[in-house]
Amino acid sequence: MTDFDTMDFFTDETLVPDPYPYFDHLRSKCPVTNATPFNVLAVTGYEEALAVYKDQSFSSCVSVAGPFSGLPFGPGDSDDVSELIEQHRGQVPMAEHITTEDPPVHTRTRALLNRLITPKRLSENEDFMWRLADQQLDTFLERGTCEFLTDYAKPFSLLVIADLLGVPAEDHEEFKAAFALSQVGELGQEAPTDHNPLSWLNEKFYGYIEDRRRTPRGDVLTELAQAKHEDGSTPDIEHVMNLSTFLFAAGTETTTKLVSAAVRIIGENPHFETELRDDRSRIPSFLEETLRVESPVKAHFRMARTTTKLGEVEVPAGTTVMVLPGACNRDERKFPDPDTFRPDRANVREQIAFIRGVHSCPGAPLARAEGRVSLNRILDRMRDITISEEHHGAADNRHYSYEPTFIMRGLSELNITFKPLD
Repeated sequence: MTDFDTMDFFTDETLVPDPYPYFDHLRSKCPVTNATPFNVLAVTGYEEALAVYKDQSFSSCVSVAGPFSGLPFGPGDSDDVSELIEQHRGQVPMAEHITTEDPPVHTRTRALLNRLITPKRLSENEDFMWRLADQQLDTFLERGTCEFLTDYAKPFSLLVIADLLGVPAEDHEEFKAAFALSQVGELGQEAPTDHNPLSWLNEKFYGYIEDRRRTPRGDVLTELAQAKHEDGSTPDIEHVMNLSTFLFAAGTETTTKLVSAAVRIIGENPHFETELRDDRSRIPSFLEETLRVESPVKAHFRMARTTTKLGEVEVPAGTTVMVLPGACNRDERKFPDPDTFRPDRANVREQIAFIRGVHSCPGAPLARAEGRVSLNRILDRMRDITISEEHHGAADNRHYSYEPTFIMRGLSELNITFKPLD
């Protein structure tokens, strides 16, 4: 019998393929409970997660780094660590990105982001998605087999976000090559203090924005370069660069994981292929249920600014709180029979894979559109989609490999077979 109480969520590789029994164990003790050797307070309950997301007394300064923030204070040092957070915020990994910001700085950055991702731009981007989906499928369709992440999900999601941000078409291959070599957040890796995985993107977007401010061209990058804050002031190039690169990296990762998880579920359950092909209006709910059962982000982190309570649990100021969306989305108090995949759930859109509150994912509409477009074109051009037994074993002995990271939840490969419909 597995002793979950002795396991370290951040380094134990046995939790990578299937973390859900561990999440259930934590919730069975309490939806808010101490976990791991790092004095992290794990949140596995749905309502408790909403409370954290919506309460500004929980700072996002450690949203990525969690207990590896390097902050020189913690629980018990004070009943209010707000000033300490601001004093040391700059030393936290990824402090320059929107994900670690708190209001009012976050409010200002989010308003700028909303000016960059407009309904008009999203509509133009979706037109690109339909063309791109076919182009990517054309590269392997006649083979009748593929490694789905490499052949479709990764290049598709990367080029969609590249198009949204206006990356010139002649640079697309360079972006594909650069991202194929990058690995972010490996299991057990502490704060990325010496190596910024976004540095290559930073350099590219700094150059783009600097060039478009000097020589406007009437393209999307020019719109990005000329974006203004709500008060009419011009943001620093570094600010726009950081916003662009984080959106690029986060959007690529999340959508890749969503689309590959959806295809795995279809490959394991042929009746879903039939149902979705016959009634495409079911695709959005299918994707929502995919997000619920396989939330792409495994862990979000917050730090309690002041001593407070979460449910009935006292949370000392300086405590690192770990919200586990994949656990909260399987809270049976919210989603009955939580381990069963049921796209017809009446409340399926209430899943919190995209977070809630001020940090709700700004790319959620984009990810949903990418999933919808991808499944439509895959169903148009493939049939009899199945999981490759050669790579993943027979149906009664299936095995998959997942990325060894405590931050994200996603397949590292997915081999499928199918019959082309063209």
